[in-house]
Amino acid sequence: MNKKDIKSRDDIFLLVSSFYNKIRKDPVLSPFFNDAIKDWDAHLERLTTFWESSLFMTRKLEQKYTGNPLEAHIKVDAKNNNSITETHFGLWLNLWFQTIDELFEGDYAENAKRRARKMSTFLYLKIFEARRG
Repeated sequence: MNKKDIKSRDDIFLLVSSFYNKIRKDPVLSPFFNDAIKDWDAHLERLTTFWESSLFMTRKLEQKYTGNPLEAHIKVDAKNNNSITETHFGLWLNLWFQTIDELFEGDYAENAKRRARKMSTFLYLKIFEARRG
């Protein structure tokens, strides 16, 4: 099958929704996500907008990402007795890469991997900083 690159919001939605289908079934990651996220449709839309902004540098008012991923992750970690580890971030990143590789190839696909790697490192470090108060 010839894969195409990520080129549109629809492509990003396919990536995000396919990825979170895996997350929701993962025995290690699913408890964190399924407990924290009550409205999956809204979450998928919000994350599609986040990745659209990140990959395509869109700043349209109606599609601008609003949210604080750092705060959200710190809260989830605190609610789970500070139990998020580098293993969780590694699993998350591996599922993200796997989903991209199954669906896409090209410059935007590779950029989505790079951005996820940087984001996961940043969030991981900031979660541990937050634990020290």
